[in-house]
Amino acid sequence: MAGLTFDTLSEHVSAGERLSDADLLELSRAPDILQIGMLADVVRRRLNGTRVTYLRVVSHPWDQDTVESMPPAAREVRLTGTPASLGAAVTAIERTKVIAGDRTVSGFSWGDVVRLASSDGISVASVLSRLRGAGLDALVDVPLDSEGGVEAALESLCGAQFRQIRVTVERAPAVERTTLMIQAAALQEQYRCIQALSPLPSVLQPFRPTTGYEDVRGVAVARLAAPNIPMIQVDWLRYGPKLAQVALTFGADDLDAVSGSDDAPDGTRRAPMEELRRNIIAAGLTPAERDGHFNLLA
Repeated sequence: MAGLTFDTLSEHVSAGERLSDADLLELSRAPDILQIGMLADVVRRRLNGTRVTYLRVVSHPWDQDTVESMPPAAREVRLTGTPASLGAAVTAIERTKVIAGDRTVSGFSWGDVVRLASSDGISVASVLSRLRGAGLDALVDVPLDSEGGVEAALESLCGAQFRQIRVTVERAPAVERTTLMIQAAALQEQYRCIQALSPLPSVLQPFRPTTGYEDVRGVAVARLAAPNIPMIQVDWLRYGPKLAQVALTFGADDLDAVSGSDDAPDGTRRAPMEELRRNIIAAGLTPAERDGHFNLLA
């Protein structure tokens, strides 16, 4: 570990010090993931105690006029799909905002914003202004590994008053993600508008799948690399309750995309909320529900 012992690294993170880039890169290659997890857990507990937040989300296709069943417990409506034009995107947001009521409305990716700007022959700033004015509260994906670079995205989003941004990883392999986590921390120092970092890929590669070993290591490295970002997220729907539970002991402190439904076809003990809370408590942590603006719910 760049010449430092585990005890020395533990003293550094306990004191609130960020590890050096060299230490982070070496930790990302170290075979003992348990020690990495222990270090990340120290940071997580220093920042948030035993609290683990979660967000209940309902997905809504952008081109669907109505919602057959809007779970009342869902706190965010997440538009899915890719509109062909800015006008279609604006109409979808306005329509969804009426359905959503006081819930957060999120949707689209940074790539969608760039594409809509290009197809309409207008600036990215104009696209964001139109989306924001229609009622869009957040983009779903702002990838650190985007082709055009994430710094321009953050500058534009902050300028358009998107102040609680979630940065993600689209498809970068495990060996590249530590550098992305270091970059995320540096960008947070510059822009101060990143609320959450989701370090596991949003696009899963069928011929090169990730492993649980790589995934929990990636979560731990993210928490160690970016103590200045309030939340390290795991997608509950995409990665499942078992990996999410382990990730909570490796530095994760927020569970995204939790089902908004309270249906329990397999019995009360298998109800989504019962399983979620049971898994968090079993990890020695305290569940706390939040809304799409990152506010805790009573």
